[in-house]
Amino acid sequence: MHMVYGPDDPAAEAITFAEFLKVDIRAGTVLSCSPFPEARKPSFILMIDFGATIGVRKSSAQITERYTPEALIGRRVLAVINFPPRQIGPIKSEVLVLGFADEGGAIVLATTADDIPDGARLA
Repeated sequence: MHMVYGPDDPAAEAITFAEFLKVDIRAGTVLSCSPFPEARKPSFILMIDFGATIGVRKSSAQITERYTPEALIGRRVLAVINFPPRQIGPIKSEVLVLGFADEGGAIVLATTADDIPDGARLA
């Protein structure tokens, strides 16, 4: 399920810090990106390197409005790595790539301003 929230949506319900720590958000580098024509909504299949400990994980991402496959290769992204894999058409999406909806609803990827190692966890 792909949820798009806008700037005028109310804040989500309060959670504890312990609940927040259960969400494992890591930085990774996109190694490859290919079109995903079998998806219901326009999507790419990303292979993302999260470093030696976590390895390379696959994700289906609905980010075709603002990005091309060529522009995504080598790009640093943030993703939730500890959701259960989700079957999307013929592939299992292993991580949820994070982003924000722009004014038109297209997703802008969440990333880092400074260089950090693949696999670094959001603290």
